[in-house]
Amino acid sequence: MTQSLHPAAQKGFSSAAELYQQVRPNYPSEIINWLIDELKLQSKAIAVDLGAGTGKFLPYLQHVTQHIIAVEPVAEMLMQLQLQYPDVKTLHNKSDQIDLAAQSVDAVLCAQSFHWFANIDTLNEIDRILKPEGHLGLVWNQRDENVPWVKALADLIAPFEGDTPRFHNEQWKQVFEHQFLFEFVSLQLFSQIQTGTVENVVSKRLLSTSFIAAMPPTQQQHLKQQFEQIVFEHTGKHAHDVIDFPYITYAYHFQKLKP
Repeated sequence: MTQSLHPAAQKGFSSAAELYQQVRPNYPSEIINWLIDELKLQSKAIAVDLGAGTGKFLPYLQHVTQHIIAVEPVAEMLMQLQLQYPDVKTLHNKSDQIDLAAQSVDAVLCAQSFHWFANIDTLNEIDRILKPEGHLGLVWNQRDENVPWVKALADLIAPFEGDTPRFHNEQWKQVFEHQFLFEFVSLQLFSQIQTGTVENVVSKRLLSTSFIAAMPPTQQQHLKQQFEQIVFEHTGKHAHDVIDFPYITYAYHFQKLKP
C-alpha cells in the first residue's frame, strides 16, 4: 500500500502552492556545476525531479539536460509547476510508487523534499528506477541561523513544528542506516542571498512553510506581524524595506551500489 502524505504537506502545500512558487528562494548557480561534476549529468541524461513541488529546481536541471521528469504528489503544487514549465513531463505520483520503468533514469534529484519521504519504500523505488551506479542528489536551502535575526525567527517558529518532517533535525538520515542500496559520496555547501522586501523574502517566505501554511489565516497574520517585528528590532527595516536573507545550500550526493 502506498504511503500517505503528512497532513502538513497535504494541507499546507495545497493551500499555499502559489505563494510557495512566488516567495521561495532559488538555488545558487554553483548547483549547475555540481550536477555536472559531481553527479556526472550530461545532455543525454534522464533525470527525475522527485517531490518537484512548483518546479523551483527545474531551471538548474534544464541547464544540463532536457530529459527531465517531474514527480509530485500534491496536485496544487503540480499545477503551479505545469503553468511555469508546460514542456516538462510530469507524473502525479508519490515517492514510493513512480510510473517509470526499472533502470530507466540516470539520476534522481530531491530538492527541498527528501525529508518528507525518507523511508525505505522510497529508497527501494529510487533504486528500482535508477540505472546501475546511477546518482541520487539531495538538495536543501536552509536559512543561515548564524545571523542573529534569522536565528530569532527560527526560535519563534520552532515550537509550531510538532512532528512535521524537517531537514534540520536530521531524522531523514536514518533511512541510509543499515541499507545496501546507496553509498554516501559527498556533501557540498554553497552560500546565497535572497534579496527583496522584508514582507516578501521574510514574512511571506515563512508563511509558505508547510505547518504555518496549514494554520488558520488569523494565526498566520499574527505570526506575520511577529516576523516583521523581529526583523525591525534587529535591523531597523520595515516590511516594505529591502533586505538580504542569507541561506546555506546543502547538496548531498549518493550513488547506487553495484548489485
